[in-house]
This record gives sequence, structure tokens and C-alpha cells, in this order.
Amino acid sequence: MSGNGTTAGDDPLQTAVWRLRSRACWADAAALLPSDTPASTLQRAGLMVERCLYTERGWEEAEDALRTAEAVARSDEERGAAACERGQLAYAATLHGVRDRADEARAALGRAAALIPPGAPGRALLDFRRGLLAENLTRSPQAARAAYRRAHAGATAHADHLLLSFTWRHLAGLALRDGEVSEARHGFAESLRIREELGYLVGTAPALASLADTESEPEASRLREEAGRLFRLLGGVPTWLARQLTPPGAATA
Repeated sequence: MSGNGTTAGDDPLQTAVWRLRSRACWADAAALLPSDTPASTLQRAGLMVERCLYTERGWEEAEDALRTAEAVARSDEERGAAACERGQLAYAATLHGVRDRADEARAALGRAAALIPPGAPGRALLDFRRGLLAENLTRSPQAARAAYRRAHAGATAHADHLLLSFTWRHLAGLALRDGEVSEARHGFAESLRIREELGYLVGTAPALASLADTESEPEASRLREEAGRLFRLLGGVPTWLARQLTPPGAATA
């Protein structure tokens, strides 16, 4: 799921959904949406899938929301968007060790690629998710980098600032893996800047922690402390951030 955050001209409903989503209240955000249009059912499915990725729970609710979105989709792009969400849910389940659904993730994202035309707004998000699959399941950083770059270009073309915060972050992560610390620092800083500007609170703590990995002391500790404060404020979400907040050499809780 992507989205630009809020602006002064936004629809009040979407503003309310964004504020809840950005504060890790995905179920509350989904409850605000109507249930009678393909667009709203797709958005609800996206929210519930995102909750799974960040909290490692809510899998059945996400499956239910996805089945509804798949059932009401009418156009190829709507079917492609639903397939993209199914691929992301299967990816999240595999990543978190719930169940190995890597083959399902690949098949769903491949189906989405056949349905969403190049240049369409949803294509950038699809490219990003194919990058996640390549990086974290296939262990192919070169393929991941190419996918992230396509996603970055698409997000730029469509002014999808939230997605840009993700592409900056993941390209920076690959750069750090390659020892390109300066490039990684720039990418993580851009990701953090965008998320702070959008008010994407649930994504700010991970951005702070990632930037800390490129800084020296005492700045690294300051960034991790701020990330930890936000992490606790949101009740330990995202769950996987706890590992990153443990500084190198520290005892594991």
C-alpha cells in the first residue's frame, strides 16, 4: 500500500484514514471506509496487509479483506492491485516465519505485472514489492536494486512521496551493505525527512534507526533513543524494529 499523506485539499475521509494509518491504527482506519466500491475494498485490504507486516498479527482479517477486494474488482488494474496486495501478504507471512508462501508471493506479483500496465500509478508500488521479494526472499541484491530504482522513478513521476520514502530507505540499505556509507546516509536521511514531513509516525522510528547505523557516536545513540521513544509510544510497532534498536555489541534482551 502506498499513498501521499495529506494535503490541504484532501478528502476529509482520506485525511482521517491517513492519520489513523500513520499512527498504527490500521483496523480503525479500515473501519471508516465504505464497503461498496472496488477502490474502498482495495484500500481496506491494503491497510490490513500493512498491519500484518508491521505487527505480525491480523492474518485472517487480511485474508478476508483480500478475498472481498478480489471478488469486487472489475478492471484489469483493480485485479492487478488486488494481486499486488495478495503478493505482499504472502511475502509478509514468509518473512515473519508464519508460513512459507514465497511461491504464492512470486505468482501473485507476476499476475499483477501482467495486469498493471507500465506507467500506471500502481506499477511503482508493484516494482517496489518485487524488489522486497528479490532482496529478502530470493537474496538477489542486484535484482532488488533494479526493481527499487524502477519504483523510485515511478514514485517520482506520480509524486508518491510515501513510496519515495520507502525506495530511498531500501536503496540506502543496499548501499550500506556494499559499504557505501555516505550514499546510505543520504538515502536514509531523505527517507526520514519525507516521513517526518508526511507525519508518517509508524515509519519514522525505523527511519531514525536506519540513519543511526550510518552515524558515529554520540549521534548514533541519540537517533536510536529517539527511535526507541517512538517505538514505545506506538506500543512496540513495528515489531521487527526491536532487533535494530539494540546497538552493536549490546546484550540482547
